[in-house]
Amino acid sequence: MQYKGLVFDFDYTLGDSTDGIVICVNYALNQLGYAQANREMICRTIGLHLQEIYQVMVTGQGKEVKSGEDEEFSRLFIEKADQVMTENTRFFPGALELLGEWKEQGYKLGIVTTKYRYRIEEILQKYQASNLIDTIIGADNVKRPKPDPQGLLWVAKMWELPKEQLLYIGDSLVDAKTAQAAGVDFVGVASGTTTKEELQQYPHVGVFNGIIGIRGLLV
Repeated sequence: MQYKGLVFDFDYTLGDSTDGIVICVNYALNQLGYAQANREMICRTIGLHLQEIYQVMVTGQGKEVKSGEDEEFSRLFIEKADQVMTENTRFFPGALELLGEWKEQGYKLGIVTTKYRYRIEEILQKYQASNLIDTIIGADNVKRPKPDPQGLLWVAKMWELPKEQLLYIGDSLVDAKTAQAAGVDFVGVASGTTTKEELQQYPHVGVFNGIIGIRGLLV
């Protein structure tokens, strides 16, 4: 196909940080005096930015959102994440090998995520895979988080590629909306909590069960 650059979400697209995220969300909630949230509820928020996760967790407990508390929640989450996130994150089976194949084929590879850039760098270093990714745009690099297209458009500008040569791959409706807002083609992977049917409601060039399914699309 016509693509020269492939950009990925991280959580539930390339890898799984569920265990670390559950630990960090509940740590932040406990420190703020709230009850712990169950794993399923937390999983449904993965891919949202931290302020949104705070709002979902607090309102889900029937509490009112407090002004400024979302920032403290974010600080506490990151405090704990610096201790536990990288060790509790894994790539999906075959994901790194597939990235290696695409790299050898000459694709530019990037990640646009709600994780912080340095966290992705740590995870890549853990798996000795830093050489596979050309560009990382994290939540700490943008003023407006996804589904705002700022991060994705920044990658296109850095790579000097027209939008039609860029493909965004993600697992959530936030990712689908991000690609749509950027005017970039989208591929959905139903390896998270969003179903194929939900992803298919947005413009796409394919929706697969997981990252491995994309191999045939790019041959």
